[in-house]
Amino acid sequence: MKKQYFGTDGIRGEVGHFPIVPEFMTRLAYAAGKVFTKDVKSGERCKVLIGKDTRVSGYLLEAALEAGFAAAGVDVMLCGPMPTPGVAYLTRALHLTAGVVISASHNPYQDNGIKFFSANGDKLSDDFEFAIEAELEKPMGCVSADELGKAFRLDDAARRYIDFCKSTFPSDLNLQGLKLVVDCANGAAYHIAPHVFQELGAEVISIGVTPDGRNINDGCGATAPAALIAKVKAEKADIGIALDGDADRLQMVDATGRLFNGDELLYVLAKNRLERGHAIGGVVGTLMTNLAVENAIKDLGIEFERANVGDRYVLELLRQKGWLIGGEGSGHLLCLDQHSTGDGTIAALQVLAAMSQNKKSLAQLLENVNIFPQVLLNIKFKPGYNWKQDEKLKKQIEKVNVDLKDIGRVLIRASGTEPLLRVMVESKDADVGMSAAKSIAALVPVA
Repeated sequence: MKKQYFGTDGIRGEVGHFPIVPEFMTRLAYAAGKVFTKDVKSGERCKVLIGKDTRVSGYLLEAALEAGFAAAGVDVMLCGPMPTPGVAYLTRALHLTAGVVISASHNPYQDNGIKFFSANGDKLSDDFEFAIEAELEKPMGCVSADELGKAFRLDDAARRYIDFCKSTFPSDLNLQGLKLVVDCANGAAYHIAPHVFQELGAEVISIGVTPDGRNINDGCGATAPAALIAKVKAEKADIGIALDGDADRLQMVDATGRLFNGDELLYVLAKNRLERGHAIGGVVGTLMTNLAVENAIKDLGIEFERANVGDRYVLELLRQKGWLIGGEGSGHLLCLDQHSTGDGTIAALQVLAAMSQNKKSLAQLLENVNIFPQVLLNIKFKPGYNWKQDEKLKKQIEKVNVDLKDIGRVLIRASGTEPLLRVMVESKDADVGMSAAKSIAALVPVA
């Protein structure tokens, strides 16, 4: 059964276009409230936390959600701008029924979306999302006046989350002597992340910390690291840290300006856990994780498996296997021994701890990992084309797989939102990879 509204990471779209409109948001909160109250013990109030990033539309959607929850008899705690993983933490720490994040993550400010967290700080299961969609099909009502939900403001939310992030850093270490540039993407961590690193002893230079409602992810943050690279070089800093708009993604830069993505940082985290004697079980990447990283992790004697693209699927496989470390190249990194969800700030602290404990730079920690060049081609195909049934295409893919055995791999997948076929070829030799990708792409009938 396919969901009507929920995608792989909540509900997302352009503000002012259905479903990111006030009426739907009110109905969504009412429906979610009806589902959440079913799990609340008799005599107890259902309470949810609402956090948001810095988009101007956050005010609008927050008010709509508050109204819907109140109509369902659900009390609301408002914490204002807060990283997505911060909402997950506070929901669990305050023993609330659920958490709600108003954010479109790394998208431009014109977009926004809704994510839900369970009482345990996990993203909602498919069953919960199906239950909410079922409630959305029913008429919206309203509880009686004496049962209406109330709204409260959580004034110390930022301080609580800052202290939690700091608690994940080894107590016998500090960041004294380190000069860091922290890029918060003009997003939800603008008043959080700099304080975390500064209070642990680092000299912090902050960029992307002047949100105006419209500049989130605009030429800054994890999806646009050029500004961070330039600032690190200009300030002669030791490390640069880039978060995205809701601060669940991480990219890092060293003093030379070299950018390290989520795949490389995943290896650093896994290797350091192994060297510290921590039992992590294995590591989960995604279909897009660089083959060099998979090989390097296996060379450490650590099991490695791939999930579908998306941190939600990484988390699901980690839970299924009982493992602790996972992530993807975009910078979603999960350290389940520290937090229930991906957290850019906490992941950065774990990498900094690995550098300190090993007395090595990021480049030195990754000296045995030579990332394979990746070629990604997006081909817009003709309507009605079924690439899975194209025999010529299948034979060419098989041929490329044989040619690249042990030196690369092929990944073909269709976009979930538009008629695009994504052809990714990974090879030790970039020219070989490009040639292989083009040989596959040439067989796709172009629109």
